[in-house]
Amino acid sequence: MNTLKLFAVMVLTLTLSVFTANTEDDGYKIGDVATDFSLENIDGKMVSLSDFKDAKGFIVVFTCNTCPYAVAYEDRVEALNKKYADKGYPVVAIMPNNTDVKPGDSMDEMKARAKAKGFTFPYLMDKGQKIYPQYGATKTPHVYLLEKTKKGNVVKYIGAIDDNYKDASAVKTKYVENAVDALLKGKEIEVKETRAIGCTIKV
Repeated sequence: MNTLKLFAVMVLTLTLSVFTANTEDDGYKIGDVATDFSLENIDGKMVSLSDFKDAKGFIVVFTCNTCPYAVAYEDRVEALNKKYADKGYPVVAIMPNNTDVKPGDSMDEMKARAKAKGFTFPYLMDKGQKIYPQYGATKTPHVYLLEKTKKGNVVKYIGAIDDNYKDASAVKTKYVENAVDALLKGKEIEVKETRAIGCTIKV
């Protein structure tokens, strides 16, 4: 009986935590229009979404140098940019961590990491941590797929890059690729939201 009571309490606690997480989840939802930003890139220039005149949308990835999950996805983020930038959906990476807490995510470290990995996408710093809360990002990596429309950059997908952070070769569902492919074909995205897997953003 005690075991049953304990199990019931655990289930209730988990249920409440899920609902609490949902009610406190600020940031963009599917269908919202994302406001533009101006953030410093690793080349010292300020970058905004409006700079990409020919883009059809954006793969915005909140990521960093120091999180093992983010590191595991680096090559896949680069592959996304190489596959979709020329098709109108470039990757725009944003480092959201507090560098006082994570000095390994400093601008100098970002520059070094980008050079070592050969990043072909902008790698921006969310200095002052003002942008990631607007999006509602909580993890690194955390992806927001935006589609450029007449009313602005509309959020079309939020969540994980795919379903296997441990092993790229074992991925069964490529959430971001499927979403971008659907937009390029003018079709409805089947999976619009998934749970981002990664390290918590350091404040």
